[in-house]
Amino acid sequence: MPNWSDLVKEIGQLGSPYDILRRKYIKDLAEYTKRNVICYYSGFLQKPELGASNAVNDSDKNGFMTTINGLDTSKGLDLILHTPGGDTAATESIVDYLWQVFSGDIRCFVPQMAMSAGTMIACSSKEIWMGKQSSLGPIDPQFNGIPAHGVIEEFQKAHREIITDPRTIPVWQPIIAKYSPAFLGECEKAVKWSNELVTEWLSRNMLKDNDNSENIIKGIIKELGDHSVSYAHNRHLSYSKCKEIGLNIKELESDQDLQDKVLSVHHIYYHTLSSSPAFKIIENHENKAFIQSAQQIMVPPQQMKQGGGQEINQLPTQLPIVDVEGK
Repeated sequence: MPNWSDLVKEIGQLGSPYDILRRKYIKDLAEYTKRNVICYYSGFLQKPELGASNAVNDSDKNGFMTTINGLDTSKGLDLILHTPGGDTAATESIVDYLWQVFSGDIRCFVPQMAMSAGTMIACSSKEIWMGKQSSLGPIDPQFNGIPAHGVIEEFQKAHREIITDPRTIPVWQPIIAKYSPAFLGECEKAVKWSNELVTEWLSRNMLKDNDNSENIIKGIIKELGDHSVSYAHNRHLSYSKCKEIGLNIKELESDQDLQDKVLSVHHIYYHTLSSSPAFKIIENHENKAFIQSAQQIMVPPQQMKQGGGQEINQLPTQLPIVDVEGK
């Protein structure tokens, strides 16, 4: 019979109702697929004020290391992705790590959104499972919200018009003055880097056995990596569009049991991120989790002076404090 201390410890290990439900549904999915399952979830929709903390970054590597440790890697990996994207260098590092551990036996599931760097991660897998509600996105790199490809296009257009008609110099001068020559070079390298990564990943895994892989990959890179084709970095590319451009897309609706289990996992993560301080969760089917949380602190209102010496009160503001918890 457990004593008081044993019961308290057991209650603590069980976690919140959200923890219990996540574990239940992730385990249910793993038992159905007979594969390892890792969920990578960002709370970018619930906590947009956290900005870059929601994005793919180098700290996520620790989450994957935590959740992969002890797994039977010969079973492969089903990676459930929900992310707005993030840093290219961190993405490359995570993809290379997963590739080495699972030898490319990775399937990506996108219940709702895997944008930008999330799409790059999905492209590194052997197949991508999407539903009618799912979206991938363009992979064109951004600098503080400015599309690198758009900057290059603007310079090229200015060059053409100035060569053709020097009278346009006064029109283009203030526009071009916004960017330094070094910035243009950085944009060109960023575009080349992301395109080359996805080309390599598609070649070695998803499309390695396709006789026409070179042409298919060129078409995919054109659709995903060219801002002049996608028009907007946050464009949502549907299941049918992703399949049309040549990605190996599997339809969740083709297996109703699988779809139900994947969406059950997705919905409980959505509830967790909406109702708890957590903003990023990396978790496996064996109850190992790497959870990043943001606690809010209140900054007391301060009195400020307006013109004429009149005092005004500032409203209290909330600041996020990031904490990391490993289970």
